[in-house]
Formats: sequence, structure tokens, C-alpha cells
Amino acid sequence: MEQSDLLEQLRIDRGPARPPRRRRGLLAVVAVAVLVALVGLWLGWSRLRPPVVQTTVARAAAPGAAGSVLDASGYVTARLQATVSAKITGKVTEVLIEEGMKVRAGDVLARLDDTEARASLALAQAQLVAARSQLAEIQAQLEQAERDYVRQKGLYDRQLVSPQSLDAAVAQRDMLRARLASAHEQVKVAQESVRVAQVQLDNCVIRAPFSGVVVSKAAQPGEMISPISAGGGFTRTGIGTIVDMDSLEIQVDVNESYINRVRPGQPVEATLNAYPDWKIPGEVIAIIPTADRSKATVKVRIAIKVRDPRIVPDMGVRVGFLEPKTPGAAAAPPAGVLVAPGAVQPEGGEAGSVFVVTGASTVERRRVTLGPDVAGQKRVLTGLEAGERVVVSPPPALADGQRVRVADR
Repeated sequence: MEQSDLLEQLRIDRGPARPPRRRRGLLAVVAVAVLVALVGLWLGWSRLRPPVVQTTVARAAAPGAAGSVLDASGYVTARLQATVSAKITGKVTEVLIEEGMKVRAGDVLARLDDTEARASLALAQAQLVAARSQLAEIQAQLEQAERDYVRQKGLYDRQLVSPQSLDAAVAQRDMLRARLASAHEQVKVAQESVRVAQVQLDNCVIRAPFSGVVVSKAAQPGEMISPISAGGGFTRTGIGTIVDMDSLEIQVDVNESYINRVRPGQPVEATLNAYPDWKIPGEVIAIIPTADRSKATVKVRIAIKVRDPRIVPDMGVRVGFLEPKTPGAAAAPPAGVLVAPGAVQPEGGEAGSVFVVTGASTVERRRVTLGPDVAGQKRVLTGLEAGERVVVSPPPALADGQRVRVADR
């Protein structure tokens, strides 16, 4: 045996000891068990955590409210709206309005540079003073000529002066009478010049034509403004837009195939897209007697019976045309409450169920009796009271008595 082989046999192995195979298997089992336990804890915590739900409040339906016979969409419009401009072309020196500001008829909205207008007024006033002075002078001369004529006439009657002297007195008197008439006309012309100059000066002040709310501001100090468009985008044609909020109404397009269901005076229930839980009563004003050939629709005007600052022009709105009450008909049964369509789970026929949120942040499943829809809302006749909060579009796994978290509204 070689010496190197002997030395190799005598060398001590200092490397780490390999764990037994049984010990490695035990560690793997423990790791898998811990992982399974963690997954189970996470699943259990997820199931125990209350789900987040959206809710809505049931509101009382109007007594005797009829179901919707037709739904349509449209916009809030202003019957009285104006973009206020100047009557003359000029440079804006001051703008006194801002969006949302309330103004009264006659309030000053803006001012234009009035330097030239004031100079024209001063010149016209000076010309009026001169015309009046000339009138007074001619008046005095005429009075003297009248006295001279009377004197010359007396002397002529006594044959103390020649006919030529009397003729000269008559001519002087008649000439001054003509000049006096002309002076009166000159005074009138000067007065009209003053009036025109005053109007031009007044036109440098832009006033509100009616009471309302400023919805847009279109000009700034230093810009040119004109009653007509000058082109090029360097001249404004308006200071701002004013809307009379008392003239707001709703205009909707109704398919011409269903226009026979609409008539003037018909009750309407409107819902703004911005406030889906708020029902606004209205009434059909008129059916515009023309159709849109491209859309096959007829425009309908609807009066809004309530005034509220939340209603603003150009808001999207959905309306339900209601069946009017028949005169002499029996009193309608209790109208129940109205909720969003997604809050009711139909169960066939007039039966359904809702999840009501209780004070303990738990849900209670209730069976309800349904009535005819009103303007896209579900009407619940029994099983639910006005003011109770119900879950909208509940999760499929939601159960009676389960705790929930109400989403922030």
C-alpha cells in the first residue's frame, strides 16, 4: 500500500454532518403544515371580515302615485338665458362679475373705456349752451325790433316818417322772427346731440338685462368687446352669460312611436343623473309640434315644480311620465316606499326580498310585496318602511344576520 493511501485513510473528515434522511422528511412535513395553517387562517379571516356593501334609503312614494307609462331622457334647460354684450365696440376697463354670482336687473356687470364718450358729451353740452345763448340774444333783438316797429308805425300814422322807415322796421322784425325760429331749432338739435352723447356714455356701462345667476364669464379688463364678431378671435362678443334660475325646465326627446302616451298637464317624476335618489315632481308644459326626422323623436317641455340650487342648466335627467289620476276614481291604496331597482331580489310575481341594514351593522333579509314601478324605481307595498336603509346589489354570499360594512357615500 502506498504511503499516500495510508495518509488518506488516517485523515479526519471535518465537514458538516449530514442529517439523517428521516429528519429531513420531518422538517418538510412541518413546513407544509405551517403553510396550510397560514392559508387556513387567511381564508378564515377573509370569511369573518364583514363585506362592504352599497346602500340606499327607502323613501315614501307619493300617495296615489301611478306607475310610469313612459320613460325618457333629456336635459335641464333655461327658458330665459342671455349672453350679455355691449351695444358699442370698446375696450373693457372693469369686469364686476364672477361665475355663480347672483345679479339683479340693472346691476352693473362691466364698464368700457368712456374717454371719448365723455368728451363727446362735454362738446354736445357746450354746443347746447351756445345755442341757448344765441337764442336768448335773438329773443332780445326781436323784442327791440317789435318796439321799434310799434314806434315807427305810430310815427307813420301821424305822417312823421316815410314809408321806407316803416318798411325797414317791418323787415327787421320779420328777419329776427325767422332767426328766432331757427335758433329754437338749433337748441333742439343741440339737445338731441346731448341726449345721443349721454346714451353713448351710458352704453359704456353694461348692465344685467334681468335677474339671474352668472354661469360664465367671457371677458377680462383690457380686451376689446363688440356687439358683432370681428373675426380673428381678438374681439369678444360678450361679457358673460346670465341664466334666470326661475325659468329652468326640462326638455326630453320622446320616440315618435310613443308620443301618443304624452299629453299637456300630465304629471311627471324626474330624476337627475347627479342625484339618483331625489325625485322631482313635474308636469308636461307642451309637446313641440315638430319631429326630428334624423332621430325620429319629438321634443317635450316639462315644468319643474320645485326650485332647488342643486338643479342647474344642462344637467342630464331621466323622467317618467305618470298615468294621471282619473276624476271620480276610487282612492288609491297606500303607495308604499320606493327603492333602487338593485335593492330588490325578485322571487316571482309580486314577491321579492331585500336586505335591511340594522343598527348593529348586520343585515336582515325581509320578504316584501312589490307594486308597479314608478319612474324606474321599485315600489315596495309591504315589508319595508320609509327611512330604512337597504343594500343595493348585495353580494351573492350575503346571508341573513351577517355583519356588513356600509361603504362611504
